[in-house]
Amino acid sequence: MKIAIAQINYHIGNFESNVDKIISSIKKAEKNGAEIVIFSELAIPGYPPRDFLEFRDFVNKCYDSVETVAGYCTNIAAIVGTPVFNENPKGKPLYNAAAVLYDGKVQKYIRKTLLPNYDIFDEYRYFEPNREFEIVEYKGKKLAVTVCEDLWNVTDSPLYVTNPMDELIKFNPDFIINIAASPFDYKQEKLRKEVLKRNAVEYNLPLFYVNHVGAQTELLFDGGSLVMNRKGEIVNELKYFEEDFSITDSEEVDELTPVKPHNPPEISLIHDALVMGVKNYFEKLGFKKAIIGLSGGIDSAVTAVIAARALGNENVYNVMLPSRYSSEHSVNDAVKLAENVKMPYDIISIEKTFSALEETLKPYFKGLPFNIAEENLQARARGVILMGLSNKFGYILLNTSNKSETAVGYGTLYGDMNGGLSVLGDVYKTRVFELARYINKDEEIIPENIITKPPSAELRPDQKDSDSLPDYKILDKILYLYIEERKGPKEIVNEGFEPGLVKRVLKMVNTNEYKRYQTPPILRVTPKAFGMGRRMPIVAKYLL
Repeated sequence: MKIAIAQINYHIGNFESNVDKIISSIKKAEKNGAEIVIFSELAIPGYPPRDFLEFRDFVNKCYDSVETVAGYCTNIAAIVGTPVFNENPKGKPLYNAAAVLYDGKVQKYIRKTLLPNYDIFDEYRYFEPNREFEIVEYKGKKLAVTVCEDLWNVTDSPLYVTNPMDELIKFNPDFIINIAASPFDYKQEKLRKEVLKRNAVEYNLPLFYVNHVGAQTELLFDGGSLVMNRKGEIVNELKYFEEDFSITDSEEVDELTPVKPHNPPEISLIHDALVMGVKNYFEKLGFKKAIIGLSGGIDSAVTAVIAARALGNENVYNVMLPSRYSSEHSVNDAVKLAENVKMPYDIISIEKTFSALEETLKPYFKGLPFNIAEENLQARARGVILMGLSNKFGYILLNTSNKSETAVGYGTLYGDMNGGLSVLGDVYKTRVFELARYINKDEEIIPENIITKPPSAELRPDQKDSDSLPDYKILDKILYLYIEERKGPKEIVNEGFEPGLVKRVLKMVNTNEYKRYQTPPILRVTPKAFGMGRRMPIVAKYLL
């Protein structure tokens, strides 16, 4: 049986576009001799639709869309992800399902059994788990159709008491089909392939896997759909970070030569994911141009280059906003970068704005010495100017804060934390340097001085980040152990860090939760990003 895999970039709630893409792939599959074409989990509405699922009208549109797609499945079958109503009066109102379409209509729905409810996943909020198992029979073949997490209970620490494939194998299927929405992080590809391999080997079956590709606000999907033989070897692999299409004959899977493994460096994956994330965020919102406060520092430099690669250099407007404390080389470095990338730029001094704010507040500051209040006034003056330009010309302001700063609160609300999208908010500072080096791997795009000079906010004379923060190499290791690995203070100290420093860093993380609640969406590239996958209380007293 020739099986087509359609790896598509869907748009949540854009039923017309999603259906058009699905129908186009069905026609392509049929024209090229495929007998069945598979689409990813919740392909019809896009993933994750979240609380749109609470609107009956939204789900009804899913039903209408499935019926439209089914009309094109007269000489070919399709499997497409969609929500369906739970007709039982008990339980959650919906199922997450795979609609099986052929002979011009919906033949059956295969419902998802295992509903992830961890990290960014919240499926049990909406869906009822399946409790009855069946296979799909089509043209003399038996298909074990599963939905994403249904294959994930084969890890060394299983989360569920049920394993759907243990039930489906009883029907003697010919192969496994898994339709998925597996979000990207830089570790996910290897984990995903290991999970799929365990299924192919354990059940001694070829496996056809289709994944989403594209960005849905902060969630990034890398694609990488594939076909495995029963030995767990990949014999066909689709592209990463872009739409793709492929056909494989199920009868030939075990005879095909395994493909060369996709194994790029982590920093390459992160770079490509961020470029795709920015590109899709703008496209799906209908915007074309970005504005960035280009400081001459490494964070804004890396953000600007990523934006230029995503949107086109002519669509990234860079504004240098020097103050009385800005060094001349910072402005020069920023100008050189803008010229290297051929991005438009302007230099707007904040001195008049800052001086006016100082003069206005002087009677009320009661003669107290210069401190963080005046530093933040500068950051907020920049924020006002950037947002003014954003409003006037319809730009989206890109936030340039990195994960290290976001973690410890080293940023100013309503100032440098402004923005419609945070590009580097899930990238630690040490990784930002890696990104800069990766960007410069073929030629100097980011001026060397931006990469090598000591990081500084330049909000007071001779200021350096190291005045307020530990060395980033040390800070990032502590943050990783606390945020990604969820280790407590004693465990982190046992890793070789000074107890007082650990206590200080963890306190900074926890006391600045209120700031993170007010940040723009952060593109997720690690297994534990700030945002929808990390839910912490603000008024808490843990480790304070």
